[in-house]
Amino acid sequence: MNFMTTVKNSLLEGFYPAGWDMEKIDKCCEKGVSREDFWHKDFNPISCENIYEFDVKMGHEIALQIKESGQRGEKLAMIIPVGPMGMYKWAVFFLKEWKVSCKHVYTFNMDEWADENGNTLPNTDPAAFEYCMKAAFFDPLGELTVPEGQRNFATKENLPTYAGKIAALKAEGAKLVLVFGIGRMCHIAFWEPQFAGEFETEAEWKQQTHRLGAKLHPLTIEQNAITSFKSRTTLVPCRANTVGPGLLFQADYIIGGADGALGRGMGWQGMSFLTTLHYGPDKWITSSYIPTLPGKLFYLKELAGPLVADVN
Repeated sequence: MNFMTTVKNSLLEGFYPAGWDMEKIDKCCEKGVSREDFWHKDFNPISCENIYEFDVKMGHEIALQIKESGQRGEKLAMIIPVGPMGMYKWAVFFLKEWKVSCKHVYTFNMDEWADENGNTLPNTDPAAFEYCMKAAFFDPLGELTVPEGQRNFATKENLPTYAGKIAALKAEGAKLVLVFGIGRMCHIAFWEPQFAGEFETEAEWKQQTHRLGAKLHPLTIEQNAITSFKSRTTLVPCRANTVGPGLLFQADYIIGGADGALGRGMGWQGMSFLTTLHYGPDKWITSSYIPTLPGKLFYLKELAGPLVADVN
């Protein structure tokens, strides 16, 4: 007896996105990190023993992309998240050690909490992603930091301009790097799987550059209650502004992170991580396109399984 034999007529019937093949997802959970034919030849998952190794390696990769683009005399566009977060202190560390300026870097925060009309939290609110980015990355860099005029946040007014700004940078030869985490619902940014039902074709879905006031899946809200609000669901907004696949999958290089282990054998991200690796590109699983792009996906070793009951 398992989920698939008990879901009918339960409270979970209709809860998961209509396009999810639960049997296929279940099989993904048994595959570990074996390569698939649809992976990009330069896509590589990188195992980390613990969160300390994870933060250092991911931060180093971010700093290295900034350093190398600067050495080439190129502009660098980066779509960046608030979560994971531990890598930013190490990105700052390496950039300061190397004395690398970020004057050539243009950042685009991928999402922000919002109401149904796309109005966001004040940037002075500690829960606001703009506040978090300044505290974790921009301010600690000091004189080496990204110029304020080159920082973009997902406000109602600015998010719709991302596509044009990124297109202009790429036309000038800029590399686009996507930094991301994987959500419980296999979202990247807050591009939720249920959005797929609004589009007739994958091509139409892949053209979507952003969404204001996007409705979040209940499991996304609970994930954030656990990871960001110390379990206090009442503080988590039910909507957000977010970039979409039309920007995410333009990336020339990706730096991903899966750090969703909670200790004592508990975790929330194992199924999402393995589904990302093995499901195959499908508009109902946003993160399933990640392995088709060149770059690195850092993950905590325990997320690779085995994903089985543990009563110890």
